[in-house]
Amino acid sequence: MSVLKCWTGSMVMLLAMAGGLHAEMTVSRSNDATAAVGANLVALLGQENEALGKVPGDRLQTLVAAPAPSVRDTARSGRETAAITYDASWLASQPAPAKPGAELSCLATALYFEARGEGIKGQAAVAEVILNRVDSANFPKTICGVVNQSNGNGCQFSFTCDGASDKIRDRSAWLVANKIAEAMVEGAPRALTDGATYFHTPAVRPSWARRFTRTAMIGGHIFYRNGRDGSIRTAMN
Repeated sequence: MSVLKCWTGSMVMLLAMAGGLHAEMTVSRSNDATAAVGANLVALLGQENEALGKVPGDRLQTLVAAPAPSVRDTARSGRETAAITYDASWLASQPAPAKPGAELSCLATALYFEARGEGIKGQAAVAEVILNRVDSANFPKTICGVVNQSNGNGCQFSFTCDGASDKIRDRSAWLVANKIAEAMVEGAPRALTDGATYFHTPAVRPSWARRFTRTAMIGGHIFYRNGRDGSIRTAMN
């Protein structure tokens, strides 16, 4: 049933009820202080019904129709719900940053040195960890702060303090890292690691892994989330 028909039906019912009310009140108007209110309601509904009868049907339908979503809302909804395949075709559709800023460069550098051998999906998963840390109260509030963080026992990301050269030698891999970093910073859904803020390779068995919740294994990395937020000190990758 259309909104217009429902609304019209409701009005008819109100008028019928008001008519019955008016008929009942005529018997006891002399000792009922609400009788005047009932009579006024009947008159008001009658005037409104008469006015609505003069409005064209298409115009009335427009008045009661829900507003259409804006272009911005539709686009945002599409970004949030669209499934990402993290394959070559998805990567090819991503623009290469013309002039990456410092934060984007820090993320791309971390992906290049920590995960360039993990494929597109593996790099996106590491990007999720870094961005999840930025959003957490337990880590620095910037990407560069997270990537370069140390806790006195070493570096969070080994490439920042392993003594090896940080020169970018594989330009193709660097472009891939930049595209992934750009997509993640621009709001690609973080749906791979279930909120993970830690990861390690199967080659090591860090003690903190036993106390955290394992959320995913993607490529050569196992991902974890701290189930007791704030109660465990910063762990090393």
